[in-house]
Amino acid sequence: QMQLVESGGGLVQFGGSLRLSCAAYATIFSNNAMGWYRQAPGKQRELVATISTGGTTAYADFVKGRFTISRDNAKSTAYLAMNSLKPEDTAVYYCHSLTFDVWGQGTQVTVSS
Repeated sequence: QMQLVESGGGLVQFGGSLRLSCAAYATIFSNNAMGWYRQAPGKQRELVATISTGGTTAYADFVKGRFTISRDNAKSTAYLAMNSLKPEDTAVYYCHSLTFDVWGQGTQVTVSS
């Protein structure tokens, strides 16, 4: 059964950086279009970024120029590099296989002001 496992979250100061990882298991990773989503307390889950099987990327306006989504098919891993973090980026971040509709368990990112 396919599984996604996120890591790399934590506490960071305003303006800092983090890189999230999403390791995929029991799937041919290169066949998966991937996305990163986030959910802040009391808010709906929202799309942050996507990457196609061919490497085409797309971003929500609120992260453009600050976040970068990437993938390493040899490592069956997707990444989300986050720079210039703001307190409003505080949320649980989830990776998602757009192809097979599988979600990871999430990783907490907290940005202090």
